[in-house]
Amino acid sequence: MFKRVGILGHPLRPGTEDVIEQIKDSLLRRAIETWSRTTWEKDAVAPLIQGSDLVIAIGGDGAMLRAARVCAAAKVPVFGINTGHLGFLTETSPAGWEHSLEYLLRGDYWIEERMMLRAEAWRGDELLVRSGAPDALNDVVISRGASARSILLELYIDDGWTTTYNADGLIISTPTGSTAYALAVGGPILPPELKNILVVAVAPHLSLDRPLVLSEGATVQVSIGAETQTDAILTVDGEHVADLEPGDNVTVQASHDLSRFIRLREHNYFYRSLLDRMEPRIPVRHEPNGRPRPVMTKRA
Repeated sequence: MFKRVGILGHPLRPGTEDVIEQIKDSLLRRAIETWSRTTWEKDAVAPLIQGSDLVIAIGGDGAMLRAARVCAAAKVPVFGINTGHLGFLTETSPAGWEHSLEYLLRGDYWIEERMMLRAEAWRGDELLVRSGAPDALNDVVISRGASARSILLELYIDDGWTTTYNADGLIISTPTGSTAYALAVGGPILPPELKNILVVAVAPHLSLDRPLVLSEGATVQVSIGAETQTDAILTVDGEHVADLEPGDNVTVQASHDLSRFIRLREHNYFYRSLLDRMEPRIPVRHEPNGRPRPVMTKRA
């Protein structure tokens, strides 16, 4: 039974405030302690998350990323209501929150755990940045800055040199992030329950142009090549965290924390949910046993 529930709403999504107030009223009528915020600064929401049993995130996938990341260290699960566009990570729409809340309150759900990444950037013996809490749920990316020149990136896996990339950047992704930036540059789709790290180069020139799926527990180190003639930047889930120079090193490995999402759908929801967004023109036929089966049709 949930005793304390938080609500984090995207401040710029239309109708978010109304949905927040409706959910709060419903929870308070059930004598469930409730708090809400539409500002997402970690220092402001972290104390509220501590001691909460559930956080409801209202927004798109960006809101879900931010909520899951700040909740991971406290092991608080997140339930998503989609007011964005794609909604890969969300579970219901604003129109369906009341029905979904009934399922949640009677315990008719399961919790999906997803791996995260922890990154450190070093300049010699100086630690430039440690991602810490929050870690990356999608990806850690090393990319060129404003200059159009490519950068040289030395890739080491488990302390062994692997290859050198001459590219616009390198994506180090979780399975969750395999359907984000990594997918856009030709990476494979990994099921979210895996604990593997995915490495994908962005626009490699005369370099390895195939993605690498690493074994569970692998450590990735990337060194900015000394011959690189432009600055590089380090981002964690799309947020700029450090400026890098030739000779700097970035180490990435699985975080000790996991993101937790509350799911109402069946455990095999992932592929159908993904393909519904990637192939919206393929109709779905339901078999007699109730399982949907896609019917292939000609595309325009």
